[in-house]
Amino acid sequence: MSSGTRSELLSRLAETIDSVTVGHPVRVAIDGPPAAGKTTLANELAVVLRAQGREVIRATIEGFLFPKAQRYRRGEYSPEGCYFDSHDHETMCQVLLDPLGPAGDRKFQRAVYDRSTDTTLRVPIAEAPADAVLLFDGVFLLRPELADRWDFSIFMSVTFERTLDRAQTRGEALAGSAASTTEIERAWQDRYIPSQELYLATAHPTDRADIIVHNEELQRPAWEIRSR
Repeated sequence: MSSGTRSELLSRLAETIDSVTVGHPVRVAIDGPPAAGKTTLANELAVVLRAQGREVIRATIEGFLFPKAQRYRRGEYSPEGCYFDSHDHETMCQVLLDPLGPAGDRKFQRAVYDRSTDTTLRVPIAEAPADAVLLFDGVFLLRPELADRWDFSIFMSVTFERTLDRAQTRGEALAGSAASTTEIERAWQDRYIPSQELYLATAHPTDRADIIVHNEELQRPAWEIRSR
């Protein structure tokens, strides 16, 4: 296991992604539990790669959610609903992952859903150059039905207690109320943590990831590079 500064981690990730040789855009999964730091890492990594001259496509699992009625059909706090009913993987593969893959035409859409309005998005189709990098962050990305769609994968490892602390801090900053903290804690304890435990037990994502980033301390991360 290696450790260092945030900048050292980003440099190492960029270097490792650059070493991935495929004849199509490199599809990078940034997986991990909610509030593990996936989106932040993806955004920071995008800056580094763009500075090196790579075209980066940023996308997130939030752009491929099912409508709210379907996501919560088993109940607002159902962990099974979180794992099985939340994300439209078929469409995600159809419009993004497969077009950027070895048999694709590189014409893609980065999202199909707007969570703020719970409606379908009509995002224009774009065409990626062959040497582009897709940085895709989200939960449950290394489940069996998606695992072979990625050319490189990162798993953000953080204790559930730390993710809850971060979520509560973020929720308080956004909502400014004690009630939001209670709601966040219930969602974490009843829905998000059990769904992650289900994922870890059935999909074993840390066995599939190319790099595991231990992101407990944001400015002093540690990382493990797995054999490909």
